[in-house]
Amino acid sequence: MNLARSRGAIAGIGELKPTRRTEGRTTLEMIAEVSRLAVLDAGLEPGHIDGLLVGPQVGETPQHVPATVAEYLGLKPDMANVVDLGGASGAGMIWRAAAAIEAGMCETVLCVLANTREEVPARSPNRNPIREFDVPFGASGANISYALLMQAHMAEHGSSPEDFAAIAAWARSNAQLNPDAIFHGKPAGIDDVLASPMVASPLHLLEIVMPVAGGEAVVVVSAKRARQLAKPAVHLLGAGEKVTHRAVSQAPSLTSGPLKPAMGRAFAQSGTSAAEMSLLSLYDCYTIMVATTIEDAGLCAAGQFGQWVRDHDLGPAGEAPLNTHGGQLGFGQPDLAGGMTHVVEAVRQLRGQATGRQIGNARLALVTGNGATMSEATALVLGADQ
Repeated sequence: MNLARSRGAIAGIGELKPTRRTEGRTTLEMIAEVSRLAVLDAGLEPGHIDGLLVGPQVGETPQHVPATVAEYLGLKPDMANVVDLGGASGAGMIWRAAAAIEAGMCETVLCVLANTREEVPARSPNRNPIREFDVPFGASGANISYALLMQAHMAEHGSSPEDFAAIAAWARSNAQLNPDAIFHGKPAGIDDVLASPMVASPLHLLEIVMPVAGGEAVVVVSAKRARQLAKPAVHLLGAGEKVTHRAVSQAPSLTSGPLKPAMGRAFAQSGTSAAEMSLLSLYDCYTIMVATTIEDAGLCAAGQFGQWVRDHDLGPAGEAPLNTHGGQLGFGQPDLAGGMTHVVEAVRQLRGQATGRQIGNARLALVTGNGATMSEATALVLGADQ
């Protein structure tokens, strides 16, 4: 691995243990808590932070989000922005932070996402065209849309319910090695997944993420500055991004998504391939998302993910570790921060700090993010320090 390709480095990480509900807490409070953890982990002081990337805050801070967060944290950044790519926001923040540093806008960027989860979740008006052209015909909500993608894959390639259920079973298996996972202590095999309630045919309950409250944060610095810090950093070697649509009715394909070109660009920039990855940290809101990503990454031919999963051990001691923290299917999905969990786990593994689930000699990780209905895609190749 050639770290001369480094486009920036992740120097610190923070994570809040997911919970099913929060009472009397605000998103800003959780952002502050997880940001503090990331800055401390980097061995830095708040005054070192001169860049800030945050996500949208539905129902709490509809406008001026970077200014609100900066004020609350006592920061005065030279660069600040909102990254709004749904589940791809976390991964999308990393390369944007590195690009801002390379452009000379700042030196140390805090990337943070967090959310509360209350009994009655906050909502905001939505006048997106999807409300006029898709929802009235039944494509209402993510479950229905991803079920459509799953049906299309089964119809085109002959994939079976067991193929998809195996992905969820592996997520639960890996979650048993992560005490912070929402499903720690609750394993589920393929039969358990298939026996769970049908939510939107052919999607079963255990193939769908569990929404939770939580937060994730990372601190991105230049490769040069990373060498001056006490802890080993994790380097951004390649990145790719692609947005193709918003509504599933406008998707160019129902069986291949924008992650295919995004991953292709990340591999090209880093001079690597999917087969070289020590860890696959793949966005997994639904089992169909993982299945499509495996195929689009070139790990197997289109329609063959089921056989690929059967042929590989996806645990941390296996030959193809996949979502060793349990993924969002096992760890939980703290809203937009769910995508950042894949970044944080990759950093832990590449630092050699994933206690109880450490991959041997972890050198490279593929991280993917996905927003809307296989619509917004970001891919990162991360490399361990040498």
